[in-house]
Amino acid sequence: MAANRLRTIVGHLKGGNMATAIKVLEDPALFQTYGNPEPSFRFTVDSADSLLTTEERHFYEENGYIVIRNLVDHQDIDKYAKRFEDIAHRRVKVPGLVVMKDVAVKDKESSQFVVNKLQDLFLDDELFAYCRTPKILDFVSSFIGPNIMAVHTMLINKPPDSGSMTSRHPLHQDLHYFPFRPADRIVCSWTAMERVTRENGCLVAIPGSHRGALLEHDYPDWEGGVNKGYHGIKGASDVLDRRVFLEMEKGDTVFFHPILIHGSGANRSQGFRKAISCHYAASECEYIDVTGTSQENIAQEVIEIAQRRGIPITDFRDAWRFRAQIVRGDKVNL
Repeated sequence: MAANRLRTIVGHLKGGNMATAIKVLEDPALFQTYGNPEPSFRFTVDSADSLLTTEERHFYEENGYIVIRNLVDHQDIDKYAKRFEDIAHRRVKVPGLVVMKDVAVKDKESSQFVVNKLQDLFLDDELFAYCRTPKILDFVSSFIGPNIMAVHTMLINKPPDSGSMTSRHPLHQDLHYFPFRPADRIVCSWTAMERVTRENGCLVAIPGSHRGALLEHDYPDWEGGVNKGYHGIKGASDVLDRRVFLEMEKGDTVFFHPILIHGSGANRSQGFRKAISCHYAASECEYIDVTGTSQENIAQEVIEIAQRRGIPITDFRDAWRFRAQIVRGDKVNL
């Protein structure tokens, strides 16, 4: 690449175009890219609504994630936090909303010290407003295009760990949970609802792992137990030395690819670590049959949970058809 740049500059000098040659040599950023062919983008798309800079687009292509600082208004986050507390303390009941408890304290009275996750936020207008945030959708269109479906919605709470380390989440890939493709047209938006640090269990990611394959997942063999649905990659210890810690402030938002390997540590603080997230998929994506694949274990688990709750489904894809909501553009397949 450097040779290409130098040959191009020498060509300008030989051609008498001294001004252009000097401009390139004096501008380090221009020198880094000058004379190189325009790169092809795989993990992002051209979008008139995009708020991604070219530099951010390159970063995402290379690493599989990008953190956008102070993206979501704090007043909105405060509304989501208040709504979560009302639901966790049973002051408000939202029919159909999945309220999950940490396995270590699940027998205790419901509160924000016990509830670790709300799922299917589309059933609550106040929380689903996050997934419709225009600034978020403008960024999302850069990754998946103009026709956007909200497919998986969560508010994730990490109370102070009880000592069992159940507040940690094993390294995993989100595509493990999704029966639709292509993976490159799926992206997660994850917003910190308060300061997120290594002490209270920030996200960790393996940069560049989005370029790999979907790996086998199962429950890790952890003393103290593992929360329901917290599958992890088999043999994930091989990549631990490549982790980056995504410490974030309230309102910061990370967008990441569904094959990116990521997870989070235990909350060792005395406070909470809350985040609200939505996975988006291009409505052009298509459902696939995961029978006989590495996803069969999670598919069977989801079907069994649904049936215990009286939801008569026998196909993993039906659970996602129920969740998928159009939030911008046109609905095509999903």
